[in-house]
Amino acid sequence: MGSLQSKLNIESQVHVFRAKKRITQQQLADAVGVTRATIVALEKGNYNPSLDLAFRIAMYFETDINELFSVKATDNE
Repeated sequence: MGSLQSKLNIESQVHVFRAKKRITQQQLADAVGVTRATIVALEKGNYNPSLDLAFRIAMYFETDINELFSVKATDNE
């Protein structure tokens, strides 16, 4: 296993779940209490969600948090 000091990147499947439910980024943002820009950044991989936000999104889609997000370690060296 790699160093625990390497940067963690969260890979999101939110766009897949959102497409299945046929909702817009704005509708999801409104439902979970964030801005559309946050959802855009999350879907593009430019933003790692807080644990609170990750759980709110999982609850919205009625799924397990592990179905929506996975962790990928990258080296900063």
